[in-house]
Amino acid sequence: MQVATELQYALNTLWFILAGALVMWMAAGFAMLEAGLVRTKNTSVILTKNIALFSIACLMYLFVGYNLMYGESGNGIFGTGWLLSGIAGEDGVSMTNDEGPTHAMHADFFFQVVFVATAMSIVSGAVAERMKLWAFLAFAVVLTGFIYPIQGHWSWGGGFLAELGYSDYAGSGIVHLAGAAAALAGVIMVGPRHGKFGRHGEIRAMPGANMPLATLGTFILWLGWFGFNGGSELAMASKGAADAVATVFVNTNTAAAAGMVIALIIARIAFGKADLTMALNGALAGLVAITAGPNTPTPELAAVIGAIGGVIVVFSIFLLERMRIDDPVGAISVHGVVGIWGVLAVLLSNADATLAGQLIGIGTIFAFVFLASLLVWFVIKLSMGLRISEEEELIGVDSSEIGVHAYPEFVSGTAMLGGASDGGGVSHHEMRTLAADPKPV
Repeated sequence: MQVATELQYALNTLWFILAGALVMWMAAGFAMLEAGLVRTKNTSVILTKNIALFSIACLMYLFVGYNLMYGESGNGIFGTGWLLSGIAGEDGVSMTNDEGPTHAMHADFFFQVVFVATAMSIVSGAVAERMKLWAFLAFAVVLTGFIYPIQGHWSWGGGFLAELGYSDYAGSGIVHLAGAAAALAGVIMVGPRHGKFGRHGEIRAMPGANMPLATLGTFILWLGWFGFNGGSELAMASKGAADAVATVFVNTNTAAAAGMVIALIIARIAFGKADLTMALNGALAGLVAITAGPNTPTPELAAVIGAIGGVIVVFSIFLLERMRIDDPVGAISVHGVVGIWGVLAVLLSNADATLAGQLIGIGTIFAFVFLASLLVWFVIKLSMGLRISEEEELIGVDSSEIGVHAYPEFVSGTAMLGGASDGGGVSHHEMRTLAADPKPV
């Protein structure tokens, strides 16, 4: 290998590793965001879910998922292989193209595995506060090892969606819509939190416990998204690649800012006051919206794409609540509904993308992931159960599943259920709700 070629190989590998590290840091962002948006009594379990799902994703993608997604296949449905064998170049450690080695295989794996964890992180917030920990982790095994990699193969792995012209640069559909589809199936199967919806259709607010943490989580996700989108250029060792990465960074940042500003304005108009949670979700919506095509728009168009994402997410959150879909953190709206917009927004700046290709991609990804997830959730429900008991929900999942409280000094009083102190701050409102409302389905 000549010196210049070796330098390109090293620079590309370094960029994969650095971008992957940024995306890995998004796991901390999801953990902080979700910990801020759930109630105090359910904080430790959401943190446990986030670090556990990341670890499960890393192992399942290593043993099964990477080859299902990127291994050779003749049917366009899934790849084959074992561990990381059969995917590298002739030297066994490099990824190659027609010109020779391009970057280290393990760097490629590392960059891809953190995307899998991102998809699973979307699920954890949507089913928060009422799902059993071990049921959730069992689902994580299947999603990260099988469901996500199979649908990923259809596009990024060179499968049939790629042949149909489906374009999704960094994963508005492949990652975010897929994660939201799995989350929606889980939310439907587990049902809403007790007391969220009244008998006569009223919707009760259940505010999160820690807005500073939620805001910190959003900033961490915003930072990590530069690796998410920028790393998807898959190269850095040329002027063209460097220019493309710079464009992706600017467009990613611009879309997030526009989504936040518009969501904040809409919240002010709708509620009479600024709503921090809507602003945070607006920023994330802008990020999701630009992810399918951050390399082709001008910064001005990126602002428009992000702003429309900010509009969509506010109205989507309202609509889903009125449909009695209980999503404590707004994940289905941010990643699913806005993810669909992101895939369609590619048509505004990418002449190679087609409406038919984008629509087929959206429909195929959602249908497969939703139906496969629904089946897995159903099997888990029959075998080990999905939902904690009413009493455990009132006490808090931290007490029933973890045994460690995130804020032990700040528990707001105690409530006695069956003669035992819950230590989880059960409010009088919740006690009245338990007596007034039937058990959720």
